[in-house]
Amino acid sequence: MAQGSLSYQFKTADIITKVMVINGIIFLAITIFSALLQLNPEALIRWFQLPEEIGQFIVQPWSLLTYSFIHTGFFHVLFNMLWLYFFGRHVLNLFSERRFLTVYLMGAISGGILYMLSYNVFPAFSLYNGNLIGASAAIMAIMAFIATYTPNAPVRIFTINLKLWHIAVFLIVWDLIRLPALNNAGGLLAHLGGAIFGYIYARQLMKGSDIGLWFEKLMDGVTNLFKPKKKKPFKKVHRTTQSKTQRSKTNEARSDHQKMVDTILDKIGKSGYDSLTKEEKDFLFKAGKDS
Repeated sequence: MAQGSLSYQFKTADIITKVMVINGIIFLAITIFSALLQLNPEALIRWFQLPEEIGQFIVQPWSLLTYSFIHTGFFHVLFNMLWLYFFGRHVLNLFSERRFLTVYLMGAISGGILYMLSYNVFPAFSLYNGNLIGASAAIMAIMAFIATYTPNAPVRIFTINLKLWHIAVFLIVWDLIRLPALNNAGGLLAHLGGAIFGYIYARQLMKGSDIGLWFEKLMDGVTNLFKPKKKKPFKKVHRTTQSKTQRSKTNEARSDHQKMVDTILDKIGKSGYDSLTKEEKDFLFKAGKDS
């Protein structure tokens, strides 16, 4: 009963809760299995974290998304989820869950791309190796998106009254200040990549251009691949049961139309509905509407 209840609560929860639960479950799974198997968490997540090397990324392209659901530190996942909840609520007040997920996932992708480009373009990173994990880039995209779209939305932190753009600017400037420390510069650049995407998305949306629409359609297409296909319903056409004597008397008077119906029904009985030609299906459909 409890399992069924938890499953129902997850299905009926909003998208923010679902994303938080998924991140939490993955974090717990990594922590528990690494402890039970006495493994370094790196051994469990190596194929899901985003590498800085293009060659390694080519063999694990899914990591451009999966990295944003992986955390190995309790406070890392805790504060990320708190920020996600805080900014995500503002997004859902104005937009659909599909748009929220679009900003989140595309923000993660944008942050991951800037991260890889930085390590492969800028000489400052040539002596450093790194792998990217965490939802920070996706959350920065959510933050920049809503702070750009509704910059003057009021926010109260303890006794201080602020606006969304105040918080967004503070977090971005804080990342820029820490950028010279190259030990985590790649991650900070990923933050900026997500924020840049969120800002551009909101600005374009305010101009009437939805640059995330193609991604929403892509998500719908992927989702539909895993949905069971429904058979096309058709209206049944029933044949009146008659004795052999009665059939012999009425066969002569029966119209060609009814004979065709009987022939098609016999074919369905022997070989199934899928054995009918398109013309036979159309004829049977029309016969059902007329009856």
